[in-house]
Amino acid sequence: MKPKIITEKTNLHPRNKHRLGYDFNKLILICPELGGFVAKNQYDIETIDFSNPEAVKTLNKALLIADYDIQNWDIPQNYLCPPIPGRADYIHYIADLLASSNNGIIPEGDTVQGLDIGIGANCIYPIIGNSVYGWSFVGTDIDEVAIQNCKKIIEVNPKLIDAISLQLQIEARFIFKNIMESEDKFAFTICNPPFHASQDEATKSTIRKINNLENTKTTKPILNFGGQNAELWCEGGELGFITQMIYESVKYPKQCFWFTTLVSKKDNLSSIYKTLNKVNAVEVKTIDMSQGQKNSRIVAWTFLSKTQQELWKF
Repeated sequence: MKPKIITEKTNLHPRNKHRLGYDFNKLILICPELGGFVAKNQYDIETIDFSNPEAVKTLNKALLIADYDIQNWDIPQNYLCPPIPGRADYIHYIADLLASSNNGIIPEGDTVQGLDIGIGANCIYPIIGNSVYGWSFVGTDIDEVAIQNCKKIIEVNPKLIDAISLQLQIEARFIFKNIMESEDKFAFTICNPPFHASQDEATKSTIRKINNLENTKTTKPILNFGGQNAELWCEGGELGFITQMIYESVKYPKQCFWFTTLVSKKDNLSSIYKTLNKVNAVEVKTIDMSQGQKNSRIVAWTFLSKTQQELWKF
């Protein structure tokens, strides 16, 4: 037998459980239906067809069961099915961010509460954050079907019942309004904003992604990672959404230590920094992330003074 060659994915966070790739033998034992999607590629390496939405969903299910203590997990057809290593990276970098404000110690336990803006139907960020660090979460979305599916995920995984609460955002144009209350105290917010400005733009991007994965030319928008309209695009695209988020965050300066968001388009950074400067953010941090050929970053900001930061109890 040939020795198994393991290539460490050094671009992932050092604590990311997926740096050594996927152990398909282990995953198939845990989730037998994954076996129907695993095959060897041209380099004699076991993998799945990442352009097949059912294969991606089944891989996610296996990873959540194997690595994040989940008993069962599913999402409705055509809803966003995110790659878990990238989602885990965001959580680990948030942990580092909190540690930087806590004498280098990552705060753990359910007193550390995060707010997931746009939880989607998958509930991935809260699942990972709770499993790895014991954090609790509030998840919000404008899509009632997504919220109801997260509710189902929580119900079939009893350990999540006290860890994750859900709230439907009843006014789609707002992000924090209707959600944050004066008594709330969030250690952080997380968000993977819609990054396209129109449905047409989102469809073209999906077609490019599929062509890159399959090395072919197609005009059919197969959604390998899925996505409803609200998950993929909004008026103003990523920059418009984040700008709205920044202006709203000003109204809740003491309800959250670190407001954060993913920024997929580097060209948007200069405008984001200008807006943060305009609203007098006390501190702004940018954290670079990389998964495979995709580069993105987290932008984090706080309105707490240095004294207020030191008095914050995680």
